[in-house]
Amino acid sequence: MLEAMDLGCMRAERPLFKQLALQVAPGECLFVHGRNGSGKTSLLRILAGLAQPARGKVLWQGLGISQLGSNYRSQFFYLGHADGLNGELSAIQNLRALQAASGHAERPAAIASALHEAGLDDKQHLPIRTLSAGQRRRAALARLLAEFRPLWILDEPVTALDATAHAWLARAMDRHLRDGGAIVATSHQAIALDHAHKQIRLGS
Repeated sequence: MLEAMDLGCMRAERPLFKQLALQVAPGECLFVHGRNGSGKTSLLRILAGLAQPARGKVLWQGLGISQLGSNYRSQFFYLGHADGLNGELSAIQNLRALQAASGHAERPAAIASALHEAGLDDKQHLPIRTLSAGQRRRAALARLLAEFRPLWILDEPVTALDATAHAWLARAMDRHLRDGGAIVATSHQAIALDHAHKQIRLGS
């Protein structure tokens, strides 16, 4: 599904990592570990096509992501440190906008189910800017459930989540893996998944 070959990344003339290789198949979760500044976010941004490696390449289904362009971008969700939501819109409006941007017909039932799972039934019509940090993070994560995309690229997804929301996310990740999806994630906190997963450590 997703493969990286001979990846290298530089920051201010300093190598963050080099000759890095990875493979993530359907049903697999790859956790990326490392201290702050080791290149975890840089790696995820490269895998998402948001940054270019100093060397090497990233493949999706055997093809370079640079040549796939929007066809690749439609295959994954990327969640960075920022929630990526429009603060003036409500949670339900943000999810509707996501579906519209994907070129798909609106699926109200999928949006309602995603917000319900995220515990936002009573907050879904409020502007995102009025929500707490944990609620905003749950709204951002609800996008994963409102529309199926095979690859999730998640940078510190449990940030600002309480124990209940943390457990909900773990269940959602497990379900995605059982459905044949794949996940690449970083996290300072352990995420208890039933599914087998791989790990790589940067900066070691």
